Amino acid sequence: MSLPTLAITSGEPAGIGPDLCAALPRREWPARLVVLGDRAMIAARIHAVEPVLDIIDYTPGGKPRAGALEVLHVPLAAKAAPGRLDVANARYVLDVLDRAIVGCSSGEFAGMVTAPVHKGIICDAGMPFSGHTEYLAEATGTPRVVMMLVGGGMRVALATTHLPLKDVSAAITRPLLVDTLRILHADLRTRFGLASPRILVAGLNPHAGEGGHMGMEEIEVITPVLEQLRAEGMQLIGPLPADTLFVPHSLEQGDAVLAMFHDQGLPVLKHASFGGGVNVTLGLPIIRTSVDHGTALDLAGSGRADPGSLFAAVELAIAMAKGQTKP
Repeated sequence: MSLPTLAITSGEPAGIGPDLCAALPRREWPARLVVLGDRAMIAARIHAVEPVLDIIDYTPGGKPRAGALEVLHVPLAAKAAPGRLDVANARYVLDVLDRAIVGCSSGEFAGMVTAPVHKGIICDAGMPFSGHTEYLAEATGTPRVVMMLVGGGMRVALATTHLPLKDVSAAITRPLLVDTLRILHADLRTRFGLASPRILVAGLNPHAGEGGHMGMEEIEVITPVLEQLRAEGMQLIGPLPADTLFVPHSLEQGDAVLAMFHDQGLPVLKHASFGGGVNVTLGLPIIRTSVDHGTALDLAGSGRADPGSLFAAVELAIAMAKGQTKP
């Protein structure tokens, strides 16, 4: 059986992405890993991180070589220095992503794993950019995607993502929850190999609204959606109080959690898996996983960046490509 080929985007060249990629040959992977980025920049970063590492150029149909880093060259616009952002290279960051998207869409790559980018520098260059997730959705013509974090034995998806807390209630509508749960359910089946996934759904308010005394969203929005989708055959448990949902006994009852907002679910998961968590974009026609941290400009080029989250993201992408995933 041939090994899946994964595209590993090296991310912001001033950040730790190239450092993390340089650590990949420390392991033997049941896949062919192709790092996308500027060859000379990656070679210079490797010298600081893994001095004895070899680089080989990527060729379609080629084979990986133990102890070597395979690189698909995407040229920088300007020389990159660790820790120093440069708007001149903002387009380069998107060019790397675009090449990975093309490769995944054509079947050249079985999936992509993304190192961190710096949203601010891309926007400063005059290119509106709210994140990998939104960029990938637009590039693949996907009307709605769902962000899910995997780690610490948990899968936690989000109904809303980067919103001020004051805007969350208005954003949680019946259509949004229907779409989110359908995407989550479908990808748990097709990408994670769960024939009949069980989804724990958090309420929005403390104590899941306590019968309407602490809010009506559970009664007016969340419960009707769960009833509708249960009638379609989904196993949905909730709405549950978030403070008791994330205890071991409750988590054992489900395969994934749907949290209503970013800081309802992710602090728990990151406490359990920080440095080894993985961000997964659900709903795309391609496999995409990512690290759960930022560019860490202060660590770039130092040799001290921890590749744990990238390794976990690669492991999960390989498993998803093979249809054999566990939390």
